[in-house]
Amino acid sequence: MLSTLATAVAAAPCVVAYGPPFVGWWWIFIPIFWILVFVLLFGLLGRRWRRAAAERGGYGGYGPWGPRGATRSAESTLAQRYANGDIDEQEYRARLEVLRANRDGTA
Repeated sequence: MLSTLATAVAAAPCVVAYGPPFVGWWWIFIPIFWILVFVLLFGLLGRRWRRAAAERGGYGGYGPWGPRGATRSAESTLAQRYANGDIDEQEYRARLEVLRANRDGTA
């Protein structure tokens, strides 16, 4: 009990000299600081996520459901059929030419 009282008396001049915590206008910088930290964190991680997704081909409409994704999938299916021996080289090249013409929008 005596040590608690001694601690309170020793700390009392600090409170009197500097005032209670969070008094004044400076405390507004604490939430502003954390808001800026989160904005920077989400901005950097979001950019990193978007770049990784773009490299994988899954962002901006260029994924499996985008304008080029179906053609790439068709090309890989065609290549797999050729590798399995289901189609010969002439048929493979003819179908590949049709797929690439459709991808460019000329057909």
